[in-house]
Amino acid sequence: MASAFWRSSVRRISKSVLEPLIHRRRWYSSKPRRFAALWGNGDYGRLGLGSLESRWKPTVCPFFRDDHPVSIVCGGAHTLFLTESGRVFATGLNNFGQLGITSSKSHTLVPVEIFGLPEKVVEISAGYHHSCAITDNGKLFVWGDNSSGQLGLGRKAGKTVSSPTKVDCLVDVTVRMAALGAEHSIVVTDEGNVLSWGAGGAGRLGHGHQSSILGFYVSSSECTPRLIKYFDAIKIKRIAAGMLHSACVDEQGIVYIFGERTVKKMGFGRTNNASTPSAMKELPFSSAVACGGYHTCVITSEGELYTWGSNENGCLGLGFTDMVRTPQCVKKSSFRFPVSEVSCGWKHTAVISGGWN
Repeated sequence: MASAFWRSSVRRISKSVLEPLIHRRRWYSSKPRRFAALWGNGDYGRLGLGSLESRWKPTVCPFFRDDHPVSIVCGGAHTLFLTESGRVFATGLNNFGQLGITSSKSHTLVPVEIFGLPEKVVEISAGYHHSCAITDNGKLFVWGDNSSGQLGLGRKAGKTVSSPTKVDCLVDVTVRMAALGAEHSIVVTDEGNVLSWGAGGAGRLGHGHQSSILGFYVSSSECTPRLIKYFDAIKIKRIAAGMLHSACVDEQGIVYIFGERTVKKMGFGRTNNASTPSAMKELPFSSAVACGGYHTCVITSEGELYTWGSNENGCLGLGFTDMVRTPQCVKKSSFRFPVSEVSCGWKHTAVISGGWN
């Protein structure tokens, strides 16, 4: 399956929106169902709701009636959905082939299935203009923008890849999870190794600064996966990548942030960037993290949702657009069930929580 801290008033999803869907679903099964809810900027159809309208509060996507979503990820202006059967759907902007469907289609308003994946998919991720999927045998497939080497296909690869392509340099390892940022990517292997590649500005790859010929410190870019040595002795269970920052959660529930951390954009209360990971002690035991353009969301072990950072277009789901600078807990009544998955786009956010009967 990765903002600013926000608090207060994310509201309960309107029953007038949900009840028609609930009654129709009872024809199929009496078991609880999982629903995808999205909100924020609706340009290019990135919310998958059939229109270009923005939404200031969570809205259920009605297009998965037979094969329900188990994971949802948000890119710059596109969104991917993973269903119970292992199929992948995409919606939104496709100017770099990030939907993985066809390079000639500029965008779509509703989720469209990606047919170029050879095996069942168990994990998905979306960057600003690139996307990826992990199959059930641990292989990584990527597509979309590759102008900064963010697909990990090496220096000879094309600048745009419009269909799912296997990352050959990782064929000898089992990839467990992946996170895609603006122009960078991060994966965790079955052995617990954390690797990153793509654009390295602001320290977002976590490799530390390197001295240039003139003596200046720079963050290098990588066209193929490179090990993050900081995590050699730390077991990482979740990862996330944003515009210019990245995050991880270890087995002790500690959140680590690296990359851009400025007050103006991120709400971190700091003016310096961090090219190596640093722990955020103020958060409770965490189970998942998501990074947006300039906002971040964290799910605790109790299914509570914390967020902070930029709130443009209402991407924090609070009903207002002011920046929030410290982690704030969203009331449980906002979603009625514990939150199990969260993903942040550049100006929109999505969660998956428990289903309705």
